[in-house]
Amino acid sequence: MALCLGQVFSKDKTFRPRKRFEPGTQRFELYKRAQASLKSGLDLRKVVQLPDGENINDWIAVHVVDFFNRINLIYGTVSEFCTEKSCPIMSGGPRYEYRWQDGDQYKRPTKLPALIYMNLLMNWIESLINNEDIFPTRVGVPFPKNFQQVCKKILSRLFRVFVHVYIHHFDMICSIGAEAHINTCYKHYYYFISEFSLIDHSELEPLKEMTERICH
Repeated sequence: MALCLGQVFSKDKTFRPRKRFEPGTQRFELYKRAQASLKSGLDLRKVVQLPDGENINDWIAVHVVDFFNRINLIYGTVSEFCTEKSCPIMSGGPRYEYRWQDGDQYKRPTKLPALIYMNLLMNWIESLINNEDIFPTRVGVPFPKNFQQVCKKILSRLFRVFVHVYIHHFDMICSIGAEAHINTCYKHYYYFISEFSLIDHSELEPLKEMTERICH
């Protein structure tokens, strides 16, 4: 799937620079294994399962970074059409609205245009991924006790990008022939979060019908 995404979505339009794994590290080897499984055509439900003998936090870390990269690529492709005029509120149709809160600049949930929300979201995720105290890259350095909780929050917020793109920019996705590719990316994401119970399924309600159509 990674190859297909690269062919359909312009890498020049990646919303954020790709986060890469350091060659020679365990995480890089896990990433290569995961990518090989994806390209082999295996059932995605099996692809997401933890390989024998591997650390679950390493496996989750690899996938969080990979989903960050892929979803960046998808949103980067439609971002020029996601303006403050076209999308004045970060939403998923009339029923779902997402407000930004980071405890820093935005101490209370705040309505924002989708593009600004996305910028803040990607900055926030990037700062976490690059934080050695949360995503350690040195051999022998343990993950923090709250690591999975942090990843749950990242994955929950990345889901909102899928919601916005599917509901507000799906015509654009279809116009470049990328429907099958974003569907595959979403299925991979959905099977992964389901395998490890990383998101409360009530949060997936905005895409419930589509999830049932393509994932079941």
